[in-house]
Amino acid sequence: MEKGEALDMFCYQCSQTARETGCTVVGVCGKQPTVARLQDNLLFAIKGITAYLYHARELGYTDDEVDAFLEKGFFSTLTNVNFDPQEFVKLALEAGQMNIKTMQLLKKAHIDNYGEPVPTEVPVGSVKGPGILVTGHSLQNLEELLKQTEGKGINIYTHSEMLPAHGYPGLKKYKHLVGQLGGPWFDQRATFSKYPVAILGTSNCVLLPKEEYKERMFTSGVAQLPGVKHIEDNDFTPVIEKARELPELEDEPKDTVLTTGFGASTVLSLAPKIKELVEAGKIKRFILVGGCDSPKPQAKYYREFVEKLPQDVVVLTLACGKYRFNDLDLGNIEGVPRLIDLGQCNDAIVAVDIALALTELFGVELNELPLTIVLSWMEQKAAAILWSLLALNMKGMYIGPILPGWANDEIINILVENYDLRPIGDPEEDIKTIMGE
Repeated sequence: MEKGEALDMFCYQCSQTARETGCTVVGVCGKQPTVARLQDNLLFAIKGITAYLYHARELGYTDDEVDAFLEKGFFSTLTNVNFDPQEFVKLALEAGQMNIKTMQLLKKAHIDNYGEPVPTEVPVGSVKGPGILVTGHSLQNLEELLKQTEGKGINIYTHSEMLPAHGYPGLKKYKHLVGQLGGPWFDQRATFSKYPVAILGTSNCVLLPKEEYKERMFTSGVAQLPGVKHIEDNDFTPVIEKARELPELEDEPKDTVLTTGFGASTVLSLAPKIKELVEAGKIKRFILVGGCDSPKPQAKYYREFVEKLPQDVVVLTLACGKYRFNDLDLGNIEGVPRLIDLGQCNDAIVAVDIALALTELFGVELNELPLTIVLSWMEQKAAAILWSLLALNMKGMYIGPILPGWANDEIINILVENYDLRPIGDPEEDIKTIMGE
């Protein structure tokens, strides 16, 4: 991968800016480009943390230590507060630690309220009758909608990052949660146009709507769109009324069935078998392939990568990056599935829990495990998760489909030298390197 030409920095947060428009070479205050970029990176990671913290707070879970870090982190980026690049690297790693703590908090909130996820097959396609399609990440909003539509003859569908909801016992008990429509976040204009249903966007990843479905779209929580009705206090009456007004969907062939809901306890219940298979050489490696999906053409790498992996590799996946390949039937290795969907982006903590449990199982350090992480990134939550993995001192990770724009050569060199972070390249060559061929 090659990075395009970019400004050394861009900072316009105070009145001192060069030509009164923005500092692009060095700050008038003396701020260096690497500091400016590390400040941007810290802000991206903090934004990612707040997304998970918001959903935890929806369910009544908070953490004073995380809140205090957010204050310190934000304050450090103000004008003339901190010019030390080493300190901003430390703050980024601390952000990673706080993101781990936040994901643990959200995982507890989800399990306490909806139970431990269980493997669940989810058909893709419509069922006859009126429907509501829910996208985003808020399981709390989805639960409230399911309660309010129970017994009303309205089918509820998930889209994109809502897919893992089907694995939670407290949500899958609602029989009118019938399946999935569409795939990753960026297919929504096509998917929402295709199906004449009411649409609810519950968090990030909503796009400005097309006119043809704008009047039947609604938002809740932090998500808002111009000209789209916003639902307050989880009263979904307008969404339900709109669903009843619209024509019924017809039954579609369910040619694609996705499997989700592999919580940590489910995967770790296979620990004795996993150990046996690894020691027998029947499982050579675990590769986590996940993160944000992207409409960029380079993102085709991830499907090709998974398709070409040897049969003795188990693929873990999470977040919407899974939509590049989660329709593939990879089979199993003596009962251990070769494709394991761990859930939403916040469920990266499940991958961490599994990895740490495997270190105990095999009696090795984290970086000695037969485990490789191949990340796809697009936005701020992915930055938070990247720094969480770096805070765990995870080395040898691959990242793509492009390098993060905030990382200049100096920052990239730090990440390469200290963590052996690698850009994705050719799928076959990357597989050979990973497998030690």
